[in-house]
Amino acid sequence: MDGTTSRMGDGSAGVAGGTLVLGLGGTVDYELAWDAGVIERLARDHGVRHSELTTTAPIVDERSLLLTVLAFVDSGAGAERFVASSDIVERFAAHFSFAVTLGGTGVRAGLVLDALGIPSVQHLVSIDDTVRRLLPPAITYVSSAAEDTLDPHLIVQYPAGTRVQLDDGVIVAPASNRLIFANDAPNRTMVIAPALTDELARARVFLVSGFNTMQDHDLLEQRLHDVRTAMASLPAEALVYYEDAGFYTREFAATVRSRLLSLVDVYGMNEDELQEYLGRDVDLLDADDVARALAEVRRIVPAATLVVHTRYWAIAVGEAAHRHRSALASAVVVAATRYRAGDALTARDVEETRGMPQHGGGEAVVASVEQRLAGAVGVAAFDLDVATPTTIGLGDTFVGGFLAGVVADQNQQHEHEHEHEQERA
Repeated sequence: MDGTTSRMGDGSAGVAGGTLVLGLGGTVDYELAWDAGVIERLARDHGVRHSELTTTAPIVDERSLLLTVLAFVDSGAGAERFVASSDIVERFAAHFSFAVTLGGTGVRAGLVLDALGIPSVQHLVSIDDTVRRLLPPAITYVSSAAEDTLDPHLIVQYPAGTRVQLDDGVIVAPASNRLIFANDAPNRTMVIAPALTDELARARVFLVSGFNTMQDHDLLEQRLHDVRTAMASLPAEALVYYEDAGFYTREFAATVRSRLLSLVDVYGMNEDELQEYLGRDVDLLDADDVARALAEVRRIVPAATLVVHTRYWAIAVGEAAHRHRSALASAVVVAATRYRAGDALTARDVEETRGMPQHGGGEAVVASVEQRLAGAVGVAAFDLDVATPTTIGLGDTFVGGFLAGVVADQNQQHEHEHEHEQERA
């Protein structure tokens, strides 16, 4: 079904004058139910010691995957990592209970939009019956896949305070976070469907993500050329949102920026990616450190609007940042809703979240940064006490919430224009 369109509608309901096209690749995720007892048993079976833990070594078998998981739990950080084969993912997941869900920034953002009554068109590079079954009817798609394939992504979500006893010590997670492990050939080659050009010609919003898993630089350059060519059909008023990610080959991030940045209206990243760009930790509740970090990363990523979203705040900087204050607020409240309500969030859940307290430290940072950095706008995250929070896909949910805010702004502008036309008539 290379370049063909499946289950297509017009995708325009709820969007003034165009569609939301989200890409570039989706995934099938195995979301593990965290079980410290199983982790401890595996650590004993493999003779794991604290001194061996690493976040950078190649993941070539179950033991090296376990070492990486434990190293990130020890730090409280999140990340994405490449594994040598999908068999490693399958074998590791078999030790746990897990849910089969859909992932990828575009797909998860689309699922959030669907929950809010906003349809979208997905660009997919892989497809199978799991994807067909789990995609809601209002999410239509174009796919570049020539055949059905399944290369699951292992999603490890660990809670703050979880303890894992090793032979030579105890690991205690300082924060909750999520880890992603995969060997996904279709997303690694990222073939662009010819039908994308036609979809973009009708688009009001185009979400670009997913290049982080590619590992062949020449192929990356070709795919970036293909996307730029397809983007030539975008209407002039369309908004382009690029969401960063943990690049398997870090140098490729600069290549993507150099080819796409001039076409991007909003460039988003999370706190892990911010710190990876800067090569240092950032105290997210220290206004001085945050302002300094935002100024530094802005020099690396001089987008019209650069959005950094964290567990405490979301801040937009850049000459066009002021245009997106309401979208930023929408992103924060929707992400908070998924954190507390999980995948089953509804528009009513979002409205309930709006009345909940925001993080005092986040509010202080936002107020200070808005004073220090010209044009910066920010929104504090919500301060929620949740027994079983959802941390998987929060960044993707943030993107979906941001795009929902963009849609609301576009609809409002469309209504105003219609009113003015009626007055002139």
